[in-house]
Amino acid sequence: MSYTPTDDELRPLLEQLTLEEKVLVLTGRDFWSTWPIERIGLRSMLFSDGPSGVRGEKWDERYPSLNFPSGTALAASWDTTLARRYGAASAVEARRKGVDVVLGPTINLHRSPLGGRHFEAFSEDPVLTADLAAAYVSGVQENGVGATPKHYVANDSETDRFTVNAVVGDRALRELYLLAFEKAVTESHAWMVMSSYNSINGVTATENDLLETPLNSEWGFDGVVVSDWTAVRSVDSARASQDLVMPGPDGPWGATLVDAVRSGIIPEATVDRKVLRMLRLAARVGALAGHDQRPLALVEDGVRFAREASSAGMVLVRNTGELPWVASSLGSLAVIGDNARNARTQGGGSATVLPERVVTPLDGIREALPSTRVEY
Repeated sequence: MSYTPTDDELRPLLEQLTLEEKVLVLTGRDFWSTWPIERIGLRSMLFSDGPSGVRGEKWDERYPSLNFPSGTALAASWDTTLARRYGAASAVEARRKGVDVVLGPTINLHRSPLGGRHFEAFSEDPVLTADLAAAYVSGVQENGVGATPKHYVANDSETDRFTVNAVVGDRALRELYLLAFEKAVTESHAWMVMSSYNSINGVTATENDLLETPLNSEWGFDGVVVSDWTAVRSVDSARASQDLVMPGPDGPWGATLVDAVRSGIIPEATVDRKVLRMLRLAARVGALAGHDQRPLALVEDGVRFAREASSAGMVLVRNTGELPWVASSLGSLAVIGDNARNARTQGGGSATVLPERVVTPLDGIREALPSTRVEY
């Protein structure tokens, strides 16, 4: 079992770093990975999109991924045990692909029917979302991979998603948007949280006080706040509890942050706090010398699980004595609808993976009913 070191145990490593190296640790090396500092035993960490499967650093037909059902389908099961297994299966996929941290789950709320990424997220209900998020995070991290609840916070609009300002009253913020994240931090101790593009009440998320309160000060978050990709726009975000800028190697911190520290604009202690969190994350995922990755706690047949989870998310609204069918008594069956033949198994965007194969509903029905005439 891996052990999470304290700040006092990590500080001797911090003290060996130059200011330039500290800032390097807080800035992505490329699109998906962090910088290594080999002389203190820190290797690069690899992140991957992973709300509904894990891409890995390479994702094409040569490097296929398991295609898990969408977050909304998982939520339709109302099953936290299934959510934990979903997280564990995602971690197994991550380890197969050399990934240290999965960028998921997506746990923003379904606040408008026009939200283009709702398929990634669980629900409009913050309590259901919080319970499922906590279970998912536990499953991922019990298998030695970091989880990243995202996008913190009130990131529920695709229209002007990079610049929209979410104006939210204190009560709604606490009882809806923040509540969705709370259990993933306080109960499941998420190792990362992703800050969002949008502003909340006029302040962009990566510079917002919400990164400190309630996330750190009230909930006891001791992990890394990683930016959504390109969400950090200025060195001012270094004053906030924003820890890691992605992607790299170019970004708004770099030499600008070094100069800001040397000129006294930003205290070096602020940078040190962020670096200690990065070192803690590295220890947790086995990327720091002397800290092994946790052994796998739950491994199961991934294809079988993906099918089970997909089935669990299907909801029968009404049955007037028609079901269940007896296969031997079915002479013919009509299958209607374009998606029966042209299966849509994913929503798109950063939740897209490339599966080895897809079984369409039409093909699956024909395989399940070999003696029945199936018309499309």
